[in-house]
This record gives sequence, C-alpha cells and structure tokens, in this order.
Amino acid sequence: MSKHAHGFTLIELMIVVAIIGILAAIAYPSYQGYVERTNRADVMNEIQNIANTIESRKLAQGRYSNALVAGLGGSYPSTGTALYTISVTPNPLTSKWTITATPVTGSRMAGDGAITLNYQGLKCRATACGTGEEWR
Repeated sequence: MSKHAHGFTLIELMIVVAIIGILAAIAYPSYQGYVERTNRADVMNEIQNIANTIESRKLAQGRYSNALVAGLGGSYPSTGTALYTISVTPNPLTSKWTITATPVTGSRMAGDGAITLNYQGLKCRATACGTGEEWR
C-alpha cells in the first residue's frame, strides 16, 4: 500500500508567507504616498471652492466683509480626523485675501507644508509658488 501525501509542507507555506511579506513591503509605501497625494488634492480642491465662494458672495453683496467667509475654513476634513486647518486672511477681509491650509501637527500630513491660494490665483505649496502646477 502506498501512501500519498496530500497538502503542503511547512517549507512551502513559509515560502508563500515570505513572498506575501515582500510584496506587502513594496506595496505599502506606495499606498501611503497615494493616500497623502489624495488628501493633498482634496484640500486643494476645498481651497478652490472657498475662493469661488468668497468671490461669488462678494459679487452678491457688492463688497468684501467678514460675512463673506462665514462658515468657511476651520478643520479639514470636517468629519473624522482633521488633517489641515484652513484659514482666510486678512481679518477684516479685504480684496487682497489669502486662503491657507496648514497641516495639523501629528497628523499624516504634518510634513507636507502649508498650501495657499491668494486673490491673484497664486498657488503655493511649502516654498514653491506660481500660477501653474505648484500644487502637485
């Protein structure tokens, strides 16, 4: 009578676990980078929305005032863990406004640097400024 073994040996299972571990070690940093880029893109979109809201409210009211920024800014995202604090300056609001998103200390975006947009469309990320692709 011959016995036929069925199943996997311990060595075969350890090789599979090692391969999965190597793949995970390669994929996880890429995933983290993707999540950070997505969070950055989301806050940049929010800054653009705030700028559009300020200008549309100004057209409706005919002048700049702090009423234009009511309900805008604060922590972003507004639900869950805050990654950025968004503020609009100067106070009182004038035609030369600037919107700034500052990363929250201790958050995943802490090393990202401040992101700003001003009334002229000048975009800054950390120290790089311009009207083109500086936010990328």
